[in-house]
Amino acid sequence: MSTTQLYQPSLQSFLDYISFEKRYSQHTITSYQNDLAQFFAFLVSQFEAPALETITAAMVRSWLAELKGDKLEAKSINRKASSLKSFFKYQMRIGTLQATPMTTISALKVNKRLPEFVQENHLDTLFNHVEFTDDWDGKTKRLVLQLFYATGMRLSELIRLKSSFLDVSLSQIKVLGKGNKERIIPIAKKLINELTTYDNEKPIRLPGVDNLFINNKGKPLQTRLVYQFVKDNLSLVTTIKKKSPHVLRHSFATHLMNNGADLNAVKELLGHSSLAATQVYTHNTIDKLKDVYKNAHPKA
Repeated sequence: MSTTQLYQPSLQSFLDYISFEKRYSQHTITSYQNDLAQFFAFLVSQFEAPALETITAAMVRSWLAELKGDKLEAKSINRKASSLKSFFKYQMRIGTLQATPMTTISALKVNKRLPEFVQENHLDTLFNHVEFTDDWDGKTKRLVLQLFYATGMRLSELIRLKSSFLDVSLSQIKVLGKGNKERIIPIAKKLINELTTYDNEKPIRLPGVDNLFINNKGKPLQTRLVYQFVKDNLSLVTTIKKKSPHVLRHSFATHLMNNGADLNAVKELLGHSSLAATQVYTHNTIDKLKDVYKNAHPKA
């Protein structure tokens, strides 16, 4: 029996839930779908497609062990296990299952990597010395880069920005984060005025398109294209390995911490649900303090 025949109704019900009730991004939904489809295919091939209520922790561990044997990183395996936990939790919520096989499944230990970030002087070079074309495309790219660094928002959040999210009088912008959770981020007056001018000067306004950032045809920006032009422009000013919108998010948080910002305030600005996710940026702050001590203390 195929994965589609046996598990598709339960899978589709879960995908509808995270799409319409939880309002997860399309990228997140696709990740859940791929993880679960992979798990169900494993069940079909190794355990003759057991019914949902007969899936055991041992079966789950067998799949995770196979992933580990395929040299998949611990972080990726943990994400797949998290997908299973969410799926089975939902099945219990709607009464399909009375128990979840994930209760005894523990996350693998992950080696923590400090987030890469762009040095402040390199970003100064990007915004003050790199030339952008004087057409709509150039204006869009420059403002997108500035807004990423000025707010620390995620790529998906920037793509979803609406013109109505700008509040010029209070110099702030509304952002819809994970799970459609709202947060407010302050912006320098100069930048919000530039964004307002950009919005007012749009060359074309298509019906139903109220995105703040659009291309020269009036359509919302595509995630892939934004990622690429951010990478291209960062390549002009830095040699760090990763060059992406998320690196600008890391740079935003790191520079705030290095300049004395309160950890809880940075947490709120980033839209983190827990302080633990924000604390990684304190490591970079400590490294800076060590450099200051080494260079300034006579006994260092």
